[in-house]
Amino acid sequence: MKKNNSSQRLLNVPPSPIRGLVPFAVAAKKQGVKIYHLNIGDPDIKTPEIMVDVLRKWSVNPIRYGQSRGEPVFIEAVKDYYHKLGHKFVKDDNIQVTSGGSEGISIAMFATCEPGDEIIVFEPFYTNYNSYATVNGVKLIPVRTFEDTGFHLPGAKVIEKKISRKTKAILITNPNNPTGTVLTKKEMELIVSLAKKHNLYVISDETYREYVYDGKKHVSLFDYMQKLPERAIVLDSMSKRYSLCGARLGMFVSLNKEIMEGVLRIAQGRLSVGLIDQYMGAKLAEVEGSYLKNVHKEYQKRRDILYQGLKKIPGVYLEKPEGAFYTVVKLPVKDSGKFCQWLLTSFRYKNETVMLAPAAGFYATSGLGKNEARIAYVLNTKDLEKAIEILRRALIEYKG
Repeated sequence: MKKNNSSQRLLNVPPSPIRGLVPFAVAAKKQGVKIYHLNIGDPDIKTPEIMVDVLRKWSVNPIRYGQSRGEPVFIEAVKDYYHKLGHKFVKDDNIQVTSGGSEGISIAMFATCEPGDEIIVFEPFYTNYNSYATVNGVKLIPVRTFEDTGFHLPGAKVIEKKISRKTKAILITNPNNPTGTVLTKKEMELIVSLAKKHNLYVISDETYREYVYDGKKHVSLFDYMQKLPERAIVLDSMSKRYSLCGARLGMFVSLNKEIMEGVLRIAQGRLSVGLIDQYMGAKLAEVEGSYLKNVHKEYQKRRDILYQGLKKIPGVYLEKPEGAFYTVVKLPVKDSGKFCQWLLTSFRYKNETVMLAPAAGFYATSGLGKNEARIAYVLNTKDLEKAIEILRRALIEYKG
C-alpha cells in the first residue's frame, strides 16, 4: 500500500540514468573537483552565430505566444530543409513543431496507442522512451541487439516473435542513441515490410541524421513515407544538429491527416513552443553548408580518439560507433551504476574525474547493461583524451 497521496503511475516513472547521478556531481563540484561530462549529449560545439544573433537583436516586446502548430517562418525553414534532402512531398501541414524531440516522442506514443498497447523497441534504446511509455500507459516490448554485431537488428523471425495483437508500432532511433548504430537500407526495408505485414506504425527518431561516419549513408524513413503514408512518423530535433539543446525545438512529421489534426489539438492544449526559439531555428536556411560539414568532421575525429583510446584499456570492450556521438561500452566491473557513482564520490586524479551514464537504464529487460556504460563524446579532443586517461586510471584503482 502506498504511504503517500501521489498516483501509482507517478511512482512508476523511472529515474533518468543520464541525470540520476547529478547530485553526486554537484557535490563533487562544490569540493572543487573538475568533472569531464561524458554522461549527457550536450554538445560543446558552438551554435551558429546567425542563430545566436536573433537573441542579441531581439526587440519584440511583449514576447507573445507562438502559433500552436508552430511559427510559419520556422515551419517554412524546416520544410525547405526536408526538400533539400530530397523529400519534396513534405508540406506545411505535415509538420508539427514540438517542444524538443522529447515532446514528439510522447505525442507519437499517445497518437498511435491506447493505454495497455505495445510498441516494439530495440534494446539498448534511448532511456527516455521508458519515461514517456510509462506516462502514456504504453508497454515497450524489447528486442535485444548485441555488441558483437554493432547492435544491428536481428532477423524478421526474432522480431515477429515479439509482435502481438496489442502491438501498435515499431520505434527506431537512426542513428542510434545510445549505441551509435546506423541502420542499413536492408534493415530499414525489413522494418517497413513488417509494418505493412502487421499493420503497424513506424516511428523513426532521426535526431542525429547528419552524423553518419566512414562514408556510410543515412537511410531515412522519409525514403519510405510515401509507401507507408498512413503509418510513418518521423521525429526530429534541432538540438544536436545545431547545438540548440536549450532552445527546445523538435519536429513531428507525418502524412496521416487524422494524426496531424489530433497532434495539433494536443499542441493547442499546451499553447505553443517558445517564440524566440523558433525564430532562432528559422535561421537554419541561412547557416552555411560548411557548418554541418565541419561539425561532422569534428565528431568523427572525436569518435576515433575515443574508440582508439578505450580499446587500449584492459577489459574494456566496444564496437566502433557508426553515427551519432554515443557508444555503449562494456566495462570490467560487475555493477556500472556503483562504479559511475564511485567515480563522482571517491575517485580523483589531479582533482579531476569523469561522469558516465550507467547503461542498465537503456534496457527494458531486467539485468541487462549491468556492466555497461553509455559514453557521449561531446568534449573537445584535448578534454576527451584527458577523460580517457582518467577512466583508465579509475578502472585500475577500482579493480585493485
